[in-house]
Amino acid sequence: MSQQIELTVGGLLNEIAARFPENEALVYHERGLRYSYREFNELCRRVAKGLLAMGIGKGDHISIWAYNVPEWVILQFASAKIGAVLVTVNTNYKSAELEYILGQSDSTTLFMVRSFKESDYVATLADVVPELASSTPGELTSAKLPCLKSVVFIGEETPAGMINFDQLEEMGRGVSDAQLAAVEATLDRHETINMQYTSGTTGFPKGVMLTHFNIINNGFNIGECMKFTENDRLCIPVPFFHCFGCVLGVMACVTHGSTMVPVEIFDPLKVLQTIEKERCTAVHGVPTMFIAELEHPEFPKFDLTSLRSGIMAGSNCPIEVMKKVISQMHAKEITIAYGQTESSPVITQTRTDDAIELRVATVGRALPDVEVKIVDIETGETLPPGKQGELCTRGYLVMKGYYKMPEETAKAIDTDKWLHTGDLAIMDDNGYCKITGRIKNMIIRGGENIYPREIEEFLYTHPKISDIQVYGVPDRKYGEQVMAAIILKKGETMSEEEVREFCQGRIANYKIPKYVKFVDSYPMTASGKIQKFKLRDMAIKELSLEDAGPTA
Repeated sequence: MSQQIELTVGGLLNEIAARFPENEALVYHERGLRYSYREFNELCRRVAKGLLAMGIGKGDHISIWAYNVPEWVILQFASAKIGAVLVTVNTNYKSAELEYILGQSDSTTLFMVRSFKESDYVATLADVVPELASSTPGELTSAKLPCLKSVVFIGEETPAGMINFDQLEEMGRGVSDAQLAAVEATLDRHETINMQYTSGTTGFPKGVMLTHFNIINNGFNIGECMKFTENDRLCIPVPFFHCFGCVLGVMACVTHGSTMVPVEIFDPLKVLQTIEKERCTAVHGVPTMFIAELEHPEFPKFDLTSLRSGIMAGSNCPIEVMKKVISQMHAKEITIAYGQTESSPVITQTRTDDAIELRVATVGRALPDVEVKIVDIETGETLPPGKQGELCTRGYLVMKGYYKMPEETAKAIDTDKWLHTGDLAIMDDNGYCKITGRIKNMIIRGGENIYPREIEEFLYTHPKISDIQVYGVPDRKYGEQVMAAIILKKGETMSEEEVREFCQGRIANYKIPKYVKFVDSYPMTASGKIQKFKLRDMAIKELSLEDAGPTA
């Protein structure tokens, strides 16, 4: 029976805070920070008023470029309470990617931290918006980004030209409860509330528009598959900028009154410490995260008996890893989920009582209220069980579309409202799906989706490069790695290092080719199409990667 939730994200938090006021909503173990649902809702309301005081209104686009800091979750709900659209920026992005996303999304405000790992965000932003340092906070005029008016800094010692996040509550004091309520009353659950960028086969990332209805109901059903209640405590070490963090993590918890226990930046030791100290009942991660936790030298010291469930997703799960997560981490009810940003994101998920074989060999069956079919790539005809074709899905989970890209939206969602995933799959008689490959040449490296065309377009800008083909090759640790086969312009010479140096600081590190090969030509079909699978097969032999894992 359908149990769809007909609320906005702000309305959901109001309801859960009324039902479970003293239940812990958000806990940061290392910071000693704890908010009950009542406190968390009140804080989000105060910040929402601050956003209104800043001049941010319903439908405005605001970007967040930060790792899993408390302000991220607060902003997710505060912005939703006023109907502003939260644009999530990948923490690994460099200047060219940041400029593109802020520009394409028409963001009026950027929320950011000082740095992430080796990336200095303040310096990166200065490259893109040199006018910021000499501008009055909130009154930015940028030549490259005409929509961007404000930058809000999360942290201490606010750089020039920025507003500090902590000022928002103060700024919101002049906004009454009635004013906030009036704005909330105008919101519709089918309006866009979240925008995430997914790399495109066109060479440019596309802004996936997700609604309140999309992410609340997907989050609720994900939590149902893990049998979440208000007594569950979820350790979230996956990034919030991905749906894995902000939907499978945050929304799965909030729809059930469960406790969110984020880890700010993934570190296997911190994950183990957090699970033990906070008695977490569930933990999320991509397979490489679980492997890092299991292989940590201090792993045997930790008491993880509180664990019950969680989600492993992002790439294929090796059976030995799954067995260890169940036996050594005690997560006997761990589930596998599959989907993509365009589907809010989860399409299929295993259930807590599924046999281990199903949890390793398949990606589960459709979530409640979700339709899944496998179609013939050539004819579009629905295929019977056991036949390989493209996985398509329909229902509440399908995105509103790609921002300002109607043609791309029409390619992804057909006239009958089916979303075409581009993934090859086989479905069995019981509806369990197995992903067998990809129609598009997407690379999945450690859970990050990489579209070769985007890297190709970028490298085409190098004056020495005549042609380039980017593809994935298998890798034991990350599942896949990026490889580039380059044809140089006549008379030019180039080193592998030169290619990587050209990429450094301009595209995310995980997109930089690990392997570079200089060639004179590419294998072609009779009709002149380049055969990437042949390039991949050649590379596997040359690099002796036959045992590194499957490739699609």
